[in-house]
Amino acid sequence: MSILLPDPINSVIRRVVFAFCVIVSVFAALPVQALEPIPVPIDIEALDVTNSIELHRDAGTRLQVSTAPGADGIVRRIEVPSLDGNNTNWAVFALANTSDEQIDRLIVAPNYKLVGSDLFWPDLGSSRIAAITPSQGIAPERLKSLEADVFLVTLDPGSIVTFVAELTTPKLPEVRIWEPDVYKETINAYTLYRGIILGISGLLALFLTILFVVKGTVMFPATAALAWSVLAYLCIDFGFWGLVFNLDGGGSQLARSCAEVMLAASLLIFLYAYLNLNRWNIHYSHLALTTLILILGLLGVAVWDPSIAAGVARLSLGVIGALGFITIAVLAFQQYDRAILLIPTWCLLIAWLVGSAMTVTGYLSNDIVQPALGGGLVLIVLLIGFTVMQHAFAGGAIAQGLISDVERKALALTGAGDIIWDWDIDRDRIYTGNEVEELLNLKRGALEGPARDWLEVLHPQDRDRFRATLDAVIDQRRGKVMQTFRLRSEDGHFRWFRLRARPIIGSDGEVIRCVGTLLDVTEERTAEERLLHDAVHDNLTGLPNRELFVDRLRTSVVRSKAEETAKPTLLVLNLDRFKQVNDSIGLSAGDSILLTVARRLGRLIGQQDTLGRLSGDQYGLVLLSEQEPDRIVALADSLRKAVRAPITFGDREIFLTCSVGIAFFEGGKQAVEDMVTNAEIALNHAKRLGGDRQEVFRPILRPLDKNIVDLEADLREAIKKETLGVFYQPIIRLEDQSIAGYEVLARWNHPKRGKIAPSEFIPIAEQSGLINELGMYVLDKGAQQLAFWQREYPIKRPLFASVNLSSRQLLKQDLINDVKAVLSRTSLEPGTLKLELTESLVMSNPEYSAKVLERLRSLGAGLSLDDFGTGHSSLSYLQRFPFDTIKIDQSFVKTNGSSARSVLLRTIVAMGHDLGMSVVAEGAESETDALELYQLGCEFAQGFFFGEAMSSSDATKMLRKMPAEAESA
Repeated sequence: MSILLPDPINSVIRRVVFAFCVIVSVFAALPVQALEPIPVPIDIEALDVTNSIELHRDAGTRLQVSTAPGADGIVRRIEVPSLDGNNTNWAVFALANTSDEQIDRLIVAPNYKLVGSDLFWPDLGSSRIAAITPSQGIAPERLKSLEADVFLVTLDPGSIVTFVAELTTPKLPEVRIWEPDVYKETINAYTLYRGIILGISGLLALFLTILFVVKGTVMFPATAALAWSVLAYLCIDFGFWGLVFNLDGGGSQLARSCAEVMLAASLLIFLYAYLNLNRWNIHYSHLALTTLILILGLLGVAVWDPSIAAGVARLSLGVIGALGFITIAVLAFQQYDRAILLIPTWCLLIAWLVGSAMTVTGYLSNDIVQPALGGGLVLIVLLIGFTVMQHAFAGGAIAQGLISDVERKALALTGAGDIIWDWDIDRDRIYTGNEVEELLNLKRGALEGPARDWLEVLHPQDRDRFRATLDAVIDQRRGKVMQTFRLRSEDGHFRWFRLRARPIIGSDGEVIRCVGTLLDVTEERTAEERLLHDAVHDNLTGLPNRELFVDRLRTSVVRSKAEETAKPTLLVLNLDRFKQVNDSIGLSAGDSILLTVARRLGRLIGQQDTLGRLSGDQYGLVLLSEQEPDRIVALADSLRKAVRAPITFGDREIFLTCSVGIAFFEGGKQAVEDMVTNAEIALNHAKRLGGDRQEVFRPILRPLDKNIVDLEADLREAIKKETLGVFYQPIIRLEDQSIAGYEVLARWNHPKRGKIAPSEFIPIAEQSGLINELGMYVLDKGAQQLAFWQREYPIKRPLFASVNLSSRQLLKQDLINDVKAVLSRTSLEPGTLKLELTESLVMSNPEYSAKVLERLRSLGAGLSLDDFGTGHSSLSYLQRFPFDTIKIDQSFVKTNGSSARSVLLRTIVAMGHDLGMSVVAEGAESETDALELYQLGCEFAQGFFFGEAMSSSDATKMLRKMPAEAESA
């Protein structure tokens, strides 16, 4: 079935079909587009044809291409096989000689180009062209070159030749057509420049190596390693390495990759060593060592794939440069001289890294970029070498004028026998000779090394202080090191040493050494510790004394309440009729008997129990190992039997018995002092029953004079509820009759018995152990009131307050901490809170007292010697104690008409002034007394004439009325 169309429509369709057929026949008759020839002008010295080359990647081992149209316009087709049968990458280009002369040209394809080599998986270079086959004429001649594939071609006049290049790599970074003579001149020019750069780099590396040998600190080998790494990199980049070792393509890639890895590693080592980042913190060393190992591990990766190793090395170099810049900036902000000196060089390094990054990514592609980067790298190392040399020649020899003085000091040091301690900070090595190692029985050289190694030998409690002291000397560049610390010997024991040293500053203002002496003070410290031990232990038996014993009893009670563990039981033992035995056989024999009894009792108790000597022939036992009452009584019986055993003394046998008082811990709010009182009541009851027996405390055993016990309980309650009165007696400055301070006194107004004199309740506090709580109560209240007065009445010479200390407070271990806490809470002016101690109290244990008073003085407390002149101790000890005030006893002040009194008073005042102390006179009860004291030169006085003890409000009113100081602060 057909469709008939009108004639006009049929005519149009026929014309369209005809036109389409004509177009198809025309295109079918045209030849396939041929290769575009590259004109080679005769007057152009070099022509870059990289972008005009056709690349055929993975095209097989045989390539068929169409040539460029010849002079006759004919396009031919040629087929080129691979020479070794393996290459599948090809490059095709055509050259046209537009002149009427025959010309020779060099086809040059460089093996390595830094420009565009990429940051990740970079192209490390290789031979690019295996062979070149021309479409006509003679095959190009391959010329020998270590840096590029060079082929000599000859082009006839007017000829167009197509060249098929068999490639050994898929990449062809650059191909240029060179005029032979120009290429030779260019190579020679670059060779001269490279020779100069290599010469400078080699001399610099050699000089820094010599400097390292001469100086020897870790900074110089690190700098020398960086210089040698740069030299190796330049040798490979300039082709010198391949010329010497005749490296092929794979060998040159491996060498270039290893050179870039070593460049990054040596830069890290230099930064770490120059900034001395490992002075104390070992973590910096671990971080740097880990990073260095990872970077050096790239050498192994380079053997497997040089491109991956080189990419990671380039990235690492950039990261090290950035992090190094941050580190240098932070240290320079902290005024670290080494970091400040390194800033210009590191800024140049950052610029070099930026330029290198732009080059490898292709943003910079100039021909002189690669040689310029090599020269810049040498310039950076040269600047680093100059920076390091400043340290090498800093801190020169001691001036000749001081040589004799140095010799004298050396002879004095040798005569003193002290041990030399020398810390070379640049090398970070400590030298002490062999004396310390012999004392500690360590191997020779065990203590010669970095300061950080000493931390392993130091006692753990001394390490932070030792490290902080040396850091402070280096940072502040002044001061002295005066420190006592412990060093561990080979057998694990510690010996005490005292270090006295001072820093030596170099010409650059930086500490270069710290030199001093080290002295073994083990015996001295042992004696001090023995004194402190004797303060809380009995000198005869070595057992805890009463203070320490009660403290351990209190600890047991607190632990029992908190942890609900074993309840303590207190046993108090007293030898029966020991006084008669002691009088009959003598004191030395009595001491031997007391020591024997102590040893017998100690063998019968458990490790958790505490045995102490409470007084002459009285012992105490805190019993924790037994909890059942029957077993406790049985133990008490065993203790009595142990004492009852005969004691042989010479040719005599002495028989003793003892009485035992037992007090159980009742729990609840029972105080430790109550337990001691109960045990002593039970002991007294056993004594009244004839002795040689034990008694358990029962409430019915309380003595008839129960009011003493009640008074003790009321006193404890008054202290706890702060109802005990604290009064203030004014101390007057005699020169202007102004108030200089107050003496803080305790006054007790009992709710039932009325006013109780201090002479009555102070002894009760002493006997019961409440004196510590009472003393701290008065001290705290007095300090708070003094702080209030100093804030409200600021004067030129601040008010002071004097507080009395008892013997038990002085022997208390926590006294120093208690005073420190009071001073920290009140923020008093230094020396205005004066602690008063009697002469007899200080002289009862002068060695221990001197050390405690020295500690109190260092805290900022003033020290006043009360009742001076009433004791019987030697005045030679007075200069050993750090007192700042002497209080003359009122017996010297009260008028009695004696001429000797005035002489003694004048002598005491003069002696106090000669010792640099202020003098306060007590008992000024009349105007005559005050006038006489002023004429004798006494600064301060107190007594009923100036005012009795008064409350804080009355003292404040008096302070408002009377002038406290002529001039306000």
